[in-house]
Amino acid sequence: MKLRIILFFLITILCSAIFISACKNNDVPGDNVPYNPTYINLEVPAGWPTPPDIYVNNKLTEEGFQLGKKLFYDGRLSKDGNFPCASCHQQFAAFATYDHDFSHGFNNTFTTRNAPGLFNLAWMTKLHWDGGINHIEVQPLAPITAQNEMAETVENVLNKLKADGDYPRMFQSAFGTTEINSQKLLKALAQFMGTIVSSNAKYDKVKRGEASFTAPEQNGYNLFKAKCETCHKEPLFTDNSFRNNGMAVNTFLNDYGRMRISNDKNDSLKFKVPSLRNVILTFPYMHDGRFYSIGQAIDHYRTGIITTQPTLDPLLINRIAITNTEKNDLIYFLQTLTDTTMTRSPRFAQ
Repeated sequence: MKLRIILFFLITILCSAIFISACKNNDVPGDNVPYNPTYINLEVPAGWPTPPDIYVNNKLTEEGFQLGKKLFYDGRLSKDGNFPCASCHQQFAAFATYDHDFSHGFNNTFTTRNAPGLFNLAWMTKLHWDGGINHIEVQPLAPITAQNEMAETVENVLNKLKADGDYPRMFQSAFGTTEINSQKLLKALAQFMGTIVSSNAKYDKVKRGEASFTAPEQNGYNLFKAKCETCHKEPLFTDNSFRNNGMAVNTFLNDYGRMRISNDKNDSLKFKVPSLRNVILTFPYMHDGRFYSIGQAIDHYRTGIITTQPTLDPLLINRIAITNTEKNDLIYFLQTLTDTTMTRSPRFAQ
């Protein structure tokens, strides 16, 4: 009888162990699980230029996009868990930092440049105000490891993701393996950020024949084409170049822009021409956020340009003549570049 009881308990324990092992295997899929991703395409609006193929080695999938979105909003990519990518790039502000010249970082520090809006990145071959990043997959490394931003190491980020029960499944779905490494982390973030496209503002609807400008908006558009479009080229409203627009050096930052990357004195004070899409939402303006209103930014081009700077863009040598009425009309037009479809889209929301 005792032998039967012992055998019963041994069999029960063995069955329990097998059951628990099976449950664990179901919880975390193995690399032999079929890989059936849902492939998606980058949206290229009609009439827009074809972007460079930034996804040639990173095929877009719905699973990769969703993994990238989860990572974008996950505070564990930062040292103390308080600073996800979304803390500096808020959707309602066109993925810029709302109402701040510099963004908050780890341990009560601040960034040293104004956070740009993250949209239409697939059309940008150089990223950051100085163009120091040349591919979207590399870009997240800068804020993740910067001590005044997320202040974390890639190794620590990966360890935190591996300890989370959801991530192995999501990496399996996105890339066909539960392995979590830096390459796949960056590819997933690129799939999310690079597919944020802003192309449905009133301006776009007018271009598609779905709406009409008011008289002031039309006047502002005419002025824009005459005096602004060379640098802020439609439909992206940037030519992705680097130019000195005649601002005084910020003596607190001593930031000389593109020259820091190229080591070429001819690049002194040259910064990337930002897109004017969603410009009403992405204040304050310029690389250091020195102008808190669009009116102040326009006034700089009317009267504030320092014309004696050696690297000043030749187009600005005589400043830009804009009357007060034209200034108001221009602001009316710039308001038509606000894309609330993007800023309110559940697809890009946390």
